[in-house]
Amino acid sequence: MSATTGEPDPLLGPADVRELAAALGVRPTKQRGQNFVIDPNTVRRIVRAAGVRPDDVVVEIGPGLGSLTLALLQAASHVTAVEIDDALAAALPATVRARLPRRAEHFALLHADALRVTELPGPEPTALVANLPYNVAVPVLLHILATFPGIERSLVMVQAEVADRLAAAPGSKVYGVPSLKAAWYADVKRAGAIGRNVFWPAPNVDSGLVSLTRREPPATGATRTEVFAAVDAAFAQRRKTLRAALTGWAGSAPAAEAALRAAGVSPQARGEALTIEDFARIAESRHRTATTRSSTP
Repeated sequence: MSATTGEPDPLLGPADVRELAAALGVRPTKQRGQNFVIDPNTVRRIVRAAGVRPDDVVVEIGPGLGSLTLALLQAASHVTAVEIDDALAAALPATVRARLPRRAEHFALLHADALRVTELPGPEPTALVANLPYNVAVPVLLHILATFPGIERSLVMVQAEVADRLAAAPGSKVYGVPSLKAAWYADVKRAGAIGRNVFWPAPNVDSGLVSLTRREPPATGATRTEVFAAVDAAFAQRRKTLRAALTGWAGSAPAAEAALRAAGVSPQARGEALTIEDFARIAESRHRTATTRSSTP
C-alpha cells in the first residue's frame, strides 16, 4: 500500500516483475543489455535524484517492463518511453493502464531503436531519465542530447565504469572521448551508486547514476562534427602527443602543430589533459585554415 494515498502501490516489486515477464514469455537478454529493476525504492531514488518536476516532460529509454516508467509518471507531467523490444513495447501501455490508470493519458510509447529516433510523440521533452542498456549507453545518451536540445536535465543509470568515464575530469585515467563529448552538451557529475541486487537478473557489474545539466556548447567557429573529429583523432592514439595523434586529422604533422599553437595548446600535450573548450579552439583553428585555403584562388 502507498503510505501517502492508502491505495495499492503501483510500482513493481520482484514478484510483479517476474510475473509480468513470465506472462509475456520474456527472458532478459545480454544482447540488449536487459536488467530489470525490481526494487521500488531504487526507482523512487532515481526520480528524486533526477529532480523531476510536475511540469516536466520526461523521455525514458529502454523502459523494459515499466519499473521506472511508473515512478516517473507519478512525478512528471508526461512520460514518453522508447522501447526497441517487440514484446516489451506491446505490453507496457497495458501495464500503465492497469497499475496507474489515472495517469495513463499522460504516457506515450514509441516502439523504435533509440539510436534512430529523430522525433517523439507528444510534447517536447525537458528531461531524460533512463536505465540505459549498458551495451549502447554512451551512443544513445549522446544521440538523444544532440537530437532533443530542449532536454535541460538528464539522469541516467549506466555501468559504474561508464559512469566514471562520463563524469571524469581532465587528467583522470578514465577521461576520454565519452567525457569530452558529454561535456559538449552538459555539466556532468556522478550522482550515486546502484548495487547489483536491485536488478533481475543481477548484472556482474555495479551501476552508477550520472547527472547532466544542459549548458551552452563551447563558443567556436567549428561545427560539433569537426570538434568531435578532433577528439576522436586525439584518443585513437591516446599515448601519443597531440602533434603526432592529430597528424592524420590535420593532414600533416606541421598542420597539426600549427592548429595546436594557434589554439594555445602545446603540441607535446596529450588529449587527456585538454577540456572540450580546448578541442573546440583546435578544431576552429583547423577550420579557419581549411576555409582560407579553399577560398584562395
